[in-house]
Amino acid sequence: QVQLVESGGGLVQAGGSLRLSCAASGSILRINRMGWYRQAPGQQRELVANNPSTGTTNYADSVKGRFTISRDNAKNIVYLQMNSLKPEDTAVYYCNAGILSSATILWDDYWGQGTQVTVSS
Repeated sequence: QVQLVESGGGLVQAGGSLRLSCAASGSILRINRMGWYRQAPGQQRELVANNPSTGTTNYADSVKGRFTISRDNAKNIVYLQMNSLKPEDTAVYYCNAGILSSATILWDDYWGQGTQVTVSS
């Protein structure tokens, strides 16, 4: 089995910072992309930042210049550093990864359970 476990969410005032972490574990042969999505109440899940194993990192326009995604490939961890947080950043943040499982020998799309980020004004 493959698991993605997020941590680092919480309550912060506008202008503050948070750092999210997501660790992938289990039957992993290879990981290509890792990224973060978010879903606010009543809204669709949207891409926040995506870090492929090769190629360009992508950010949602709403977070460019404020959020930074990074990866520790040796530990299978992806981070999201969030600075200058705004109330509109309030959402459940989900980790996502494309993983080749050693159990199935198939590439699949995996999601974490989500971590709540609340930004107060």
